[in-house]
Amino acid sequence: MQRISPWENVPRRNILIFLLAVFCVFASLGFVTDITDMGRQPPLRFAASVLISGLFAVGYAASGIRLRKKFWIALVPLFAGQFFVTGLLANRMPDAPQPAQYGHAETERLQQRLFIDGVGVIVCVVLGYIGFLTVSISEGRRHARLQGEKAALEGEMVAAREIQRVMVPEGQPPTPGFELECVYRPAAQVGGDFFQVIPLKSGCSLVIIGDVSGKGLSAAMIVSMMVGMLGTITGFTEEPAAILSELNRRLCARAHGGFVTCEVVRLDPHGPVTFANAGHLPPYLNGKEFPMPGSLPLGVSSASAYEQSGFALGAGDRLFLLTDGIVEAQNQEGQLLGFAKVEALLQEGATARALAETAERHGQADDITAIRIERGIGSAAEAGQSAAAALPAAS
Repeated sequence: MQRISPWENVPRRNILIFLLAVFCVFASLGFVTDITDMGRQPPLRFAASVLISGLFAVGYAASGIRLRKKFWIALVPLFAGQFFVTGLLANRMPDAPQPAQYGHAETERLQQRLFIDGVGVIVCVVLGYIGFLTVSISEGRRHARLQGEKAALEGEMVAAREIQRVMVPEGQPPTPGFELECVYRPAAQVGGDFFQVIPLKSGCSLVIIGDVSGKGLSAAMIVSMMVGMLGTITGFTEEPAAILSELNRRLCARAHGGFVTCEVVRLDPHGPVTFANAGHLPPYLNGKEFPMPGSLPLGVSSASAYEQSGFALGAGDRLFLLTDGIVEAQNQEGQLLGFAKVEALLQEGATARALAETAERHGQADDITAIRIERGIGSAAEAGQSAAAALPAAS
């Protein structure tokens, strides 16, 4: 795994101030060198030595932070380059000969030069100290701010995990006469897909699947609101179309700015299945897409009306409810898994888990939810109309 350089997380302004501080502190070595030379360096060489001391120090600092333990890779050539440049300058611009004795003029010149050197050292050290102090304070504040944001994010994720628990039931209540397999694979820590299995007073069961527009915590909050609404609405009606109409009315009244696709399926223990759709993917019956009338998602228009359809599942018949994260799984070449492949997998007898895993391997780009509803062999459904007969009638 490639390591991220510390420079990636530091503001550019702080990086620039830090490097300028390094330059100033080590540029003072050029003035110190001139002091030890008793000011005999030619002015051009003197100025160059100050610049070279600061610039090569910046190179050492940058390579140390960038390369970390492998700093020596840059240290050796930098040191050799500095040694070569300073040697070249000394050879081309040698020191002035030391006077045999210092007269008034020589003494005055030396005092002026040493004064310049002393002021240069003081200015460089003070500027370097100010730079380091500025970066230290700025980074300290940034670290404190990041720690606060991290703590807030952790708090949000705790809330998000609780919402996720509501969105995806830990255990499924019994659905008499039917076998359910529910698989949920979020693309992120908190997704926008949801499903619910709700037992009704009549002995029937509701299976609800949906997909909220948007992602993250905001989508999860809408899902939490949806689950709360379902608990209330199913207390006074068991009709899938009426449930969707009431959900739509409440969502439009709240004006949350998004929409929700949803499908509600009512399972009767004796085999009849009744369902209604609000802009969601049609269900698959025995590997074939069951035709559904067009409908708008929830939360788009308060005038939306929803129709419900029904048939009886025969023994061994299988009904699949899916979210678009399965058909929209996309590989690195940009190819979608697609409806045709999904239908082929279902006709081959794929389970909900196998379907979800296939989408994951292909390239998960969105939340994945798959629900398999199967009528048990030898159940009372054998007395009802078979699901196979329902397909031509509904088309």
